[in-house]
Amino acid sequence: MTTAELIVSLARWWLIAGAAVAVVFLTIGVDRIDEDSRGAYAFRPLMIPAILLIWPLVLWRWMRLETATENWMARYQPPRAVHLPTAFVFAAAIAFSILAGLAVRQTWPADVAPQQLSEPEQ
Repeated sequence: MTTAELIVSLARWWLIAGAAVAVVFLTIGVDRIDEDSRGAYAFRPLMIPAILLIWPLVLWRWMRLETATENWMARYQPPRAVHLPTAFVFAAAIAFSILAGLAVRQTWPADVAPQQLSEPEQ
């Protein structure tokens, strides 16, 4: 078996496993973890491509939500904690970039005459 055949075979088995997870999750799981999705069947086919590709994450999140080991309040605390320092770093980086650009700005040599590179088109 060549490397290309192995990659195609692994991709095929990944998608088959993803299809099995999609069928089970979209028929049973989504109703159990999200009460707003009960009776809303039109959006479920839109989720199939994503579930085919990230099915291990879907299974992991489903297990976390089913076992109630997910702490929703603590979930967003780490990103929120770095918003203010990141804003200061970005502001400083923008100011530094502008100042560095002005510091290394080149001046046009006054003793060189401009040359026309090509004839103007008629």
